[in-house]
Amino acid sequence: SKKKGLSFEEKRARMMEIFFETKDVFQLKDLEKIAPKEKGITSMSVKEILQSLVDDGMVDTDRIGTSNYFWAFPSKALHARKRKLEELESQFAESSQKKEALQKSIEKSKIGREDTAERAALLEELATLRQKKEQLKAEIDKYRECDPDVVEEMRQTNQVAKEAANRWTDNIFSIKSWAKRKFGFEESRIDKGFGIPEDLDYID
Repeated sequence: SKKKGLSFEEKRARMMEIFFETKDVFQLKDLEKIAPKEKGITSMSVKEILQSLVDDGMVDTDRIGTSNYFWAFPSKALHARKRKLEELESQFAESSQKKEALQKSIEKSKIGREDTAERAALLEELATLRQKKEQLKAEIDKYRECDPDVVEEMRQTNQVAKEAANRWTDNIFSIKSWAKRKFGFEESRIDKGFGIPEDLDYID
């Protein structure tokens, strides 16, 4: 099956991993080389991902001479994320309260009344608030993706998966070696008979 590409938020989280894991300062050209090789982010999308993180205050940037440099440290990113989350959650709570008040007004307006211009306006505002609420939820989820704790958990999960894959690869090589010794099979025959890819190898 065709390999599914990374979502925008997955790319953002992986880009943050580069900064958190190395605690280094990079130029754009450095990240365009590192990101595809180590994090599976296409070089063409690096600039867009990086700019979105700068815009959200997750990554710092400064111009020195003729070059722009980028960096992000977990402590600073965590504080920025917390501030943004608090702001978004405050807006979310305010929108929820307003939505609830509007909903009560709408219900009240139904009693003994036909549809009115006021009710239509309230319904329109309610629809707008519902849309805003969904946008805020999406924003909150976006910042949780860049939480250093979440990034670390993803890194550990990836490491476990990598080790498991390499264990199975090791097992396959052992069985192939045993079959060659025991039955004198050629390696290509074993690969073909059991559907083993010719380029099977350990994951670095």
